[in-house]
Formats: sequence, structure tokens, C-alpha cells
Amino acid sequence: MTVPEVERNGHGPTASIPEPEFAVLDARTVRHAAAPMLAFDLQVSEPTGRPVYMIALTIQLMIEPARRRYDDATRARLLELFGPPERWAVTTRSLVWSQLDVLVPAFTGTTVVNVPIQCSYDLELAAAKYLRALPDGEAPLAMHFNGTIYYPGDDGRLQMVLVPWNKSIDFRMPVSVWRETIEHYYPNTTWLALRGQTFDALQRAKLERGLATFDACVQALLEESGHA
Repeated sequence: MTVPEVERNGHGPTASIPEPEFAVLDARTVRHAAAPMLAFDLQVSEPTGRPVYMIALTIQLMIEPARRRYDDATRARLLELFGPPERWAVTTRSLVWSQLDVLVPAFTGTTVVNVPIQCSYDLELAAAKYLRALPDGEAPLAMHFNGTIYYPGDDGRLQMVLVPWNKSIDFRMPVSVWRETIEHYYPNTTWLALRGQTFDALQRAKLERGLATFDACVQALLEESGHA
């Protein structure tokens, strides 16, 4: 005697439920946005051909530093983030880049959705610090998916099921895409976060020296201290 197969959404024995598969097809700079942005073309597939009304998708985008090789110069740039190289087996843990909410519209078979990724250039953030330290090659990323799938049941009524918890993919993003994005929005510029008191003092120093920009003020202060 066999036990009838029961759907995981609790609506009795029937055909299989949607189990989407994901793949990143491309990554590129978004050139006209209010803030620095790049985008992934995310392919979403449902191999059985069952129609899908919508997927309310949540994506956790991670950087996986342990999945890449580094030369000595890059290790030196990453010293502040991961410590001495002899400790990297312990310290190169996953870094959170972003958490994203994406709506996948109705499809049958396969569709492609645009996933926008905001790119901060705040070097106090571990993700930005890591990406800036890479000279070239690829950044090892992982995308973890969850959310809710809406689809028609065999009787035509709306059904809902969660995206399986084990849906994750790896993607190796060209570092050049991130660099191109930052350079497009901040050409030849690096951003630093300063405490309010430090900024006020820097502003006073700029006014006292009659300088037009903060960059010129910092350069003058470095020259005065002999560290230009």
C-alpha cells in the first residue's frame, strides 16, 4: 500500500507545485538613476511548465570572499577588513551586500527580471571596502532566495506556496562592472565618512586658507604635515 502524495500547501493530492530555478545572465551599470546603481538580469524558470501568476521574491545578496584567490598587493589592501593573511581561514566570512524585494510578474516556462542593486561608496561599509580593494577579475557573490509563489491550482483557484528555503545560486560578477558604476557616478572621487566635529574643523580650516574645495584643504593639510 502506498500513501498518496500530498501537496506541500495542504490542498490534497494533486500535481506538483511550482519550484522556480534562478540564474544571473548578466550584470551591467545603470547609467541614469538618482543614485549609483547596477543591475542583474535574473532568469527565473519553472521547469514543469506550470503557470505562475507572480512571485513576491526576497533576495539576500552576499559577497563570499573565501571563494577567490588574492595576490599580495590585494591582501595588503584587505588587511583592515580581514586582518593578517594567516587568519583569513577564519576571518573571510560572508559579507552582506544588500537585501532586495523583487516582484516577478506572471510567466510560464521562463522569464527575465531586472534586479537593481544600489552601490554605496561609503568605505565604512564592508562590501564597498572589499569591492574597491579588488584590482580586477571577479567578485564571488551568492544570492539566497525566499518569498511567496502565487499560481493557479488544478481547480483554477489561487494557490500560494513559499519559495523553498534551499534556493541559492552563486554568481561571479566582473569587478569591472562595479568599478564602471562607481566611476560613472563619482568620476575620480573617493568618499569618506567624517564625524560632525571633524567636518566642522575641516570646514574652518578650508575657510581660513581661502580654499575652494575640501579636497584642496586636505591636500594643503597633508603638505603642511609633510605627508603629501
